Amino acid sequence: MKKFRTTVITLFVIFAVGSSALANGLSLNSVGPRALGMGGAFVGLANDGSAIYWNPAGLAGQESAVMGYFTGVMPFATYKNDMNPMNEIDASANSKLYPTGGLFANYTTGKWAFGLGIFVPAGLGVEWNAEDIYTSVATGKEFMSEIGAVSISPAVAYQITDQFSLGLAVNIYYGMFDMAQPVLSPFGADQFTETSNGTGVGVTIGAKYDFSEQFSAGVTFKTSTKVSMSGDATNTLFPKLPNNPPSMMPGPETSSFSRDVTWPMWIAGGVAYKPSQCLTITLDGQYSQWSELDKLTAVYDDPYWNAVMTAGGDDEFDLKWEDAIMIRVGGEYLVSKVSAIRLGYYYDPAPAPDETLNILFPSSTNHTITAGYGYSGEKIFVDLGIEYLFGQERDIPFDPADPEKYAMPGKHQMDVFAFGIGIGYKF
Repeated sequence: MKKFRTTVITLFVIFAVGSSALANGLSLNSVGPRALGMGGAFVGLANDGSAIYWNPAGLAGQESAVMGYFTGVMPFATYKNDMNPMNEIDASANSKLYPTGGLFANYTTGKWAFGLGIFVPAGLGVEWNAEDIYTSVATGKEFMSEIGAVSISPAVAYQITDQFSLGLAVNIYYGMFDMAQPVLSPFGADQFTETSNGTGVGVTIGAKYDFSEQFSAGVTFKTSTKVSMSGDATNTLFPKLPNNPPSMMPGPETSSFSRDVTWPMWIAGGVAYKPSQCLTITLDGQYSQWSELDKLTAVYDDPYWNAVMTAGGDDEFDLKWEDAIMIRVGGEYLVSKVSAIRLGYYYDPAPAPDETLNILFPSSTNHTITAGYGYSGEKIFVDLGIEYLFGQERDIPFDPADPEKYAMPGKHQMDVFAFGIGIGYKF
């Protein structure tokens, strides 16, 4: 989470430092349209190619197949602040569709199964017109954050017995992050931007046990993964500083930088129960160790940038995120031999505390409903999924005794709509 802070370089320069995040932390629910339609309650079922993400042990015993899918994510965010009658804020984020998607392939031979997934496990963004926050002083400037991670995940699973399977996936992450926000100073409004990318490697381990044809259970463990990001940052204010007094020396507009970001450890357990031939009910509990993202630090290569950012503490931002447990429930009903309808729900508590919440890190306690449809023919199958995330409004106070206690007082609210469609072939 990014905190708006004031940096003073001898005389006065105000510089707000930022980063980006997802609707809630760094995880997307939309990995595979079938799981999407069932609320992501998929760890105990894991019976299509997206098992590579949810529980790789589920690959064992599956019919060999390949599937590609597309997902669109649309956030709807608002920010209101009437604490200053001279500048009442009633802003809405720009409407935008963020596309994601992926490809899963799995092949079964005897007790062994092999798979390859290329997918987006994390990614979202938000854009605001800065003049809606700072009135006309910031006309033409923007707040923007976009973050994404693409995972290339080869996987293997082995059926130890007819009931028990183990699976392993290696996750090769490519992370991307862009951010922009205005820089306010006595000289007017300028723009800060940064763009970076990087790689990291993690592991997913899964186990699945079929107690009977009606009941199965699974567990999944994803290691935390450090992604080493590097890129360029730009501040259009620095070259404009007047060098009067000399301590207010101008500097270069751009500097390269590096920052390590950790995708947190993830542990999940789930069950799948079939009370009848037509109905399957799933239930998951998923734990994310968001506290691993307690603090993020940037190292700037340019000495001027490094001195400026370090002097005000703006080379760091404290996220202070808290670990969270997500509860998911899903259902699938076969309406015919070849088609099914799906429903789901999940509860997702906010990882970000009041102190660090701001408009580029919309984090709320969410209640989400999902639905889906599936067609499975002899060779071709199609899956559709949609979800709507109802974000709970957060009212962040202003503490006059400690004005910097809260990063951005006011009322924050965000909903998210997502949809996915996948087409696959069995062989």
